[in-house]
Amino acid sequence: MGRLTKAHGLKGALKLELFTDTPEQRFTPGASFTLQVPETSEWSGKTLTLGELRWYNGHPVGFFEGVDDRTAAESLVKAILWVDQDLDELPDEDDAWYHHQLVGLRVERDGAVVGTVSRVDHLPAQDLLAVETEQGEVLVPFVSALVPSVDIEAGVVTVTPPPGLFEELADDSSDADADDSPVADDSSAVDASADAEAENASRPVDES
Repeated sequence: MGRLTKAHGLKGALKLELFTDTPEQRFTPGASFTLQVPETSEWSGKTLTLGELRWYNGHPVGFFEGVDDRTAAESLVKAILWVDQDLDELPDEDDAWYHHQLVGLRVERDGAVVGTVSRVDHLPAQDLLAVETEQGEVLVPFVSALVPSVDIEAGVVTVTPPPGLFEELADDSSDADADDSPVADDSSAVDASADAEAENASRPVDES
């Protein structure tokens, strides 16, 4: 549903980055959220209950139960908020999906699997699908021209990326492997040749 981005004030409030188009429905007093945080966090395995959502200069700010000061708020920065939801449920809007429905789907191009959706980045201009491949991460603009099909039931996202988008990683990997390949030491070869010639020159010749 959102990400906690920054402590706000001294009373435990937190600024939010929203991943929902209906915050008035999701962020209501008493709403409970599952936290995605590192396992080492003191908040790991806990839930967070919203006390109130306010707006300051156009930015959403949440007040949560049990988060009473800035220190507690700062310990929650970067936490992602999830809600329990039917995985088969789709938004009312056509061609729209929830964040959790996309993460983990395999990504195919021309019928071949190229990676897996690892996350969705929400930017002002457009959303990006982060695709984890064997060579690394590729960011694909989440637009119909490049992502023409999302099949939740089949677990497949079909992409039609421009030439080179995925190949660049493979090329970079090949270049790196080439750079790491052992190179013969010409000077050693020359020295070895010189030593052999010297040995032959000093070796007695039987002329009989």
